[in-house]
Amino acid sequence: MKNAFVIVTLSSILAACAVAPGQQTAQQAAAGAGAASDTPLAAAEAGSSDADTAQAAADEEELEAKARAEVEARLPKVEMTSSMLNQLLKAEFAFRKGDWQGPYLTMLSLAQQTRDPRLARRAAEMAVAARQADDTLAAVRLWRELDPQSDEATQYFVGMVVTSDNIADVEPIFVERLKEAPPDKRGMLLFQIQQLLGRAKDKEAANAMLERVVAPYNNTFEAHIVRAQAALGRSDKGAALQAAHAAMVAKPDSEIAVLMMAQVIEDDAKVAPMLEAFLKTHPEAREVRAAHARVLVNQKQYPQARAQFEALLKGRPDDAGNLYALGVLATQMNDAKAAEGYFTRFVEVLGRNPEDERDPTRALLILAQIADERGDVPAALAWLDKVPAGTDPQLLLSAQLRRAQLMGKGGDLAGGRKLLAGLKPAEPAQQAQVAVAEVQLLRDAGRMLEAYSLMESAAKRFPKNPDLLYDFALLAEKVGRVEVMEKLLREVMALAPDNHHAYNALGYSLAERNVRLQEAYALIAKALEMAPGDPFIMDSMGWVQYRLGKLDEAEKYLRNAYALRNDPEIAVHLGEVLFQKGQQAAAQALWREARAKDPQNDTLRSTLARLRQSL
Repeated sequence: MKNAFVIVTLSSILAACAVAPGQQTAQQAAAGAGAASDTPLAAAEAGSSDADTAQAAADEEELEAKARAEVEARLPKVEMTSSMLNQLLKAEFAFRKGDWQGPYLTMLSLAQQTRDPRLARRAAEMAVAARQADDTLAAVRLWRELDPQSDEATQYFVGMVVTSDNIADVEPIFVERLKEAPPDKRGMLLFQIQQLLGRAKDKEAANAMLERVVAPYNNTFEAHIVRAQAALGRSDKGAALQAAHAAMVAKPDSEIAVLMMAQVIEDDAKVAPMLEAFLKTHPEAREVRAAHARVLVNQKQYPQARAQFEALLKGRPDDAGNLYALGVLATQMNDAKAAEGYFTRFVEVLGRNPEDERDPTRALLILAQIADERGDVPAALAWLDKVPAGTDPQLLLSAQLRRAQLMGKGGDLAGGRKLLAGLKPAEPAQQAQVAVAEVQLLRDAGRMLEAYSLMESAAKRFPKNPDLLYDFALLAEKVGRVEVMEKLLREVMALAPDNHHAYNALGYSLAERNVRLQEAYALIAKALEMAPGDPFIMDSMGWVQYRLGKLDEAEKYLRNAYALRNDPEIAVHLGEVLFQKGQQAAAQALWREARAKDPQNDTLRSTLARLRQSL
């Protein structure tokens, strides 16, 4: 399992270190990661009174005032002379006009003269704005020297030094902080230190420092986790496994420990039963359940993965991540109704939480496709209307292409073509997408020869675009130009040797025409080797086996394909195989299923006519 899941609990802890003023501290992140009770609303819902809230606010204000007073007491009493005031004003005005070096040097010089750390901090801010790392570090170093008790200065100093060429200066700080920390806070500091050193340029020096810093606490649970993470970072699987095992022994009931072990093991076949066993005794372990769900997805055990995500959703019905995962799984399982429900809720949740930066566009595109497939073009267009203007350019283009297609389907072919003509993407690949979309509009309208002519022109403009050439090949077959189709598919294979669709398309075409069947089998076998779980390639393999007279093999492949993808054409093929095996009733049942899904399916109509059957 190659990083199949994220250790969310551990990530929540590690995410907060060396933070700027006003940001969440590491302790807050660990204690409150994902906890709704940290919000004022949740506190009110839990039963806290207005008086309690007011008292808490007053206490917090008192603590802040006390902290400010302590800082003020540490600052030097500097007399503001007219000369100093003039230098400060000139520096600030120059900085606002775009000059940074002169103002920076002024602030740094005044900080050295007055020993006032606030001036050193201002110099650091100027260097940061100018993106001058070395000058920033010099100013931060002086700031910390002038105010060694400042946690803020130390945090910035550590953050800067760790990413510099020499990290030696941070080791004494780490050692001192760990010694001073109460035992219940020391583990948090170990996590912070491990994450910080993970950002160092000199990985070897950082690993050696981490070992030295952690050594006095080697027998603690947190140290085992830190050493396991560090060992993984340097690809030392043996050391990582040993440390993860030690963490499991120290705290067998810990979510972090079992997730760390799962990350080290990597093998889905071994990880899945381990996570499942943990969940039997710890059913409320949400992060382990989420990891288990992701492993099941990797194993293509979609129904089981869906059950795990649904269990997660019961605890947090508005969890956008779980709603999206369930939508994708329902789509994969061809459950359009459920997918529509999950994605609709996903979009609604994001709409109620404007601070959530997730982009709803992919969900909106799927919702539009679901509405389109059930023939509700207005609903599909309504979903596309919700696509935010600031979305990813490629997703925005996809939404516009889909809109044009829906307009054509709704009878406004001219409007759809006009929309496409107004799209002017800069990238050649996107220009090719627009061209293919216009061809599709003409195909859907039944104007096949016009579509072919337009695609022929597009292929001359984009002769090295395998996706466009592949679509051109399928169109060529539709208009009966199979020689052109084969030539184009072989060009796609040359341009993109790993394009399994091209091998499958050519192999299926040969099998469908009942010619060169051994070559068809070889092409489809190669496609299936590249994409063994693709139901449409499995369908092709079943069909070529049928053409070769191997009915049992054909039935096996087609049943597997239909189990993965409840598609009308697969049902038609499986029905024909069963018909030829004398199972007429089963064949009729499958054909009726296909008709219910797609009453106008060409493959169904041609099959029934060829076999002289009626439904």
